[in-house]
Amino acid sequence: MIGRLENGGHHTMIKDRFLGFLIWQSFQSTLVYFLAKTLFLPSTTTTTTITIILSFFFFHLSLLLFSSSLFLVSSPQPVAGVSPVELFFGLLRLVFVYGGQPLPPDFRRRARVTLRFLFFVGSSAVSAYLAVLCLCGGGTLGLRGLLLGFIYGPHYVFTRRWVLDFPILQRPLFFSYKMGVQKAVVKAISLSSTGYLVSLVVPIFISDRKETMRDLVLEQIVFYFASCVVFLCWELNRHLLQVFLTRRYMFAPPKGSAAAATNPSDHLLAALENTTERSFVHHLAYLDLCMVSESNVDTWRRAAFFEETGETYKKVIAVCLKPLEQLTLDLTEGLGSSLEKSTFQLSHQLRSAAELSSVSGLHEPFYDFQVCAWSARIASSLTIRSHKEDRLGVAQLSGCNAATITTLLSCLLAVETLMGKKTNLQPSNAQYPANIKWAALSPTTATTVGIIPNKKDSPHYAKAYSMADILRTSIYQIVSNFHHEMITSSKNGLLEKDWVSNGKPLYGSRELILHKLRMFLEFQAN
Repeated sequence: MIGRLENGGHHTMIKDRFLGFLIWQSFQSTLVYFLAKTLFLPSTTTTTTITIILSFFFFHLSLLLFSSSLFLVSSPQPVAGVSPVELFFGLLRLVFVYGGQPLPPDFRRRARVTLRFLFFVGSSAVSAYLAVLCLCGGGTLGLRGLLLGFIYGPHYVFTRRWVLDFPILQRPLFFSYKMGVQKAVVKAISLSSTGYLVSLVVPIFISDRKETMRDLVLEQIVFYFASCVVFLCWELNRHLLQVFLTRRYMFAPPKGSAAAATNPSDHLLAALENTTERSFVHHLAYLDLCMVSESNVDTWRRAAFFEETGETYKKVIAVCLKPLEQLTLDLTEGLGSSLEKSTFQLSHQLRSAAELSSVSGLHEPFYDFQVCAWSARIASSLTIRSHKEDRLGVAQLSGCNAATITTLLSCLLAVETLMGKKTNLQPSNAQYPANIKWAALSPTTATTVGIIPNKKDSPHYAKAYSMADILRTSIYQIVSNFHHEMITSSKNGLLEKDWVSNGKPLYGSRELILHKLRMFLEFQAN
């Protein structure tokens, strides 16, 4: 069921979803617990009622601890923390250098991220210890369960599994959950097998000499199934949390209400402009806007964008282009290229080691990949929709169409430069002001200036190529729908005036932007 935002509702929306997640995870964990106790772990079941109740209670308490820490570290996109060494020296500076004064805001933010990760690792160890004790009993199995948690926690953190992916298709809650159950089961078996083998070191140091061979074999079997149960509950909880937190939320007043008739876009714009960036609410607002722009489900909401003053449409386009503009600026800064030049110079090859080290962080601009992808799709879809639905022509008259094309092309040029392309300006001819030839950089030069070599193991290879494909597709969609108008403007010499913004683009030059647009008009951009 899709919720609707009321006044201030976004402050409690995530909390409500988290509470719903805790309720549903308790149901699925109860089912897994009783199935395990009945089918796989019957020998550990005692006849004392109070022991059974306490075992059940502490099992759920361990999962509650794990689920809470899981929610605490989950994020819609990667976030940077500090290393334990940096955190230690930061605390020393806080005491001896700053004299108890607050540390810099950026360091505090990254330190909070690291502390959350450390808390998650510790919670995983404690949760695994309690869960294994409830399933298997005492002995050395509890310590082996503690080791399982210390294995799972760092694995979860360093593989960035805490970054929750938004599904391509929005399905009902049950079907979204069902899609990931098989994957969770396979992952749980894989992790439990690895954890079981690693935890075999515990009995080497702590062993019970009175155990018979039969008891030892039975203990190993029981512990393996118990580890499978623990990891299965954890993986199912992670998948369930992702389903709850990535569901679409409608930032709109109820249809038919007074607010829907007067200001149906205010809730959405407030969520886009006033919420914290990189938060789940911020991502959900972009997701909602993307679905409104691309689908025909809420046409009344999209029609409200094209109101007669044009202010709403300009605001919507502005918030869509902002992430793409930031991505372009970040790539430009990371590449170290000058905004006054569109070609690489020899000076790039002579940069110091400190400057080159900053290029290694070029993958950080793609932390906002999901929002940037939505932004490109939204800007493209609204521009296309304006061709038929914008009866007053506010999109063209306000300059939003030109701003959209310019921003998309500038961002594409920056991404293509990162991918290893460069531009060579050739002498002008009669047809174009300049003939711009695209070529790939040599591997040596690409490595020197920090460009992506053509290797799939590069840290930002997939995101850069995906972003380039999304930008090209968005531009081609606009060009295909406005092809006649653009061809007419080109013949009349008005293509630059009608479809390229005034002023210098964020990347490249107006001449380069115009030539790239002509390549799209000829369907030759690749």
